Amino acid sequence: MKSIKASTITMKTVIYIVCIFLSLLSIFPFWVMIMNATRSTYQIQQTSVALFPGKSLVNNWKILTGKSFNPWVGFVNSMIISTGTTICAVYFSSLTAYALVAYTWRLRNAFFSFIMAVLMIPAQVSGIGFYQFMYKIGWTNSLLPLILPAIAAPAMVFFMRQYLMATLSLDIVASARIDGSGEFRTFNQIILPIMKPAMATQAIFTFVGSWNNLFIPLILLTRQEKYTMPIMVSLLRGDIYKTEYGSVYLGLTLTVLPLFVIYFILSKYIIAGVALGALKE
Repeated sequence: MKSIKASTITMKTVIYIVCIFLSLLSIFPFWVMIMNATRSTYQIQQTSVALFPGKSLVNNWKILTGKSFNPWVGFVNSMIISTGTTICAVYFSSLTAYALVAYTWRLRNAFFSFIMAVLMIPAQVSGIGFYQFMYKIGWTNSLLPLILPAIAAPAMVFFMRQYLMATLSLDIVASARIDGSGEFRTFNQIILPIMKPAMATQAIFTFVGSWNNLFIPLILLTRQEKYTMPIMVSLLRGDIYKTEYGSVYLGLTLTVLPLFVIYFILSKYIIAGVALGALKE
């Protein structure tokens, strides 16, 4: 009996050590990036990996803001695009998934197959046609083309559909209809709370993907007042003689920080969803 307990404790200790090591390994690149944001270009060239901060943060900030990088403009534009994209994608994908699960209609399977077929088309293939269409309707240098297409998110529809099929009881929907609840009221007040864990998970992925998106904004936005954070970071190249790596790392750090905030806000819903699934009979 004692040997079994000792082996169990040993196994738990090994698991904890491995988990701690993997956690530190995941945090390490971000820590190096933040530390390099406080160091000078010369220090970075001498030692690219540093565990302690330097004293060049103010100088790097001056160099950064002296170029075409405007942190406030980039942050506001990226936040508007990412927030709008996340809201549109999560809400309308959840609505579409609900229609595929809760309603029985003739072309339901064909419609779902069409959504899966659209999922196979990469965004880069349709990029030129999308730009030409936006140019003809005068929507270049506008944030709307970067937000509204998120209404059609095939991958998220698939994820939400699978989640609803596993968690939603159609008896709840039938009871709401018997009580006189309208379809949109049922969806907004009953279905959406059930889907909170799935919505939080997809919101994180969508926000991060939209925030880091460079391809479409780069071909649509040509005015500096419309630039997003990734575009500004991509333009942080020095002249032919010198590149200020400290300011580049500082720009990358400013780009990454909002992603940490969004993750920490929404991660509790993911953990709650995992716990709920583990306790469900």
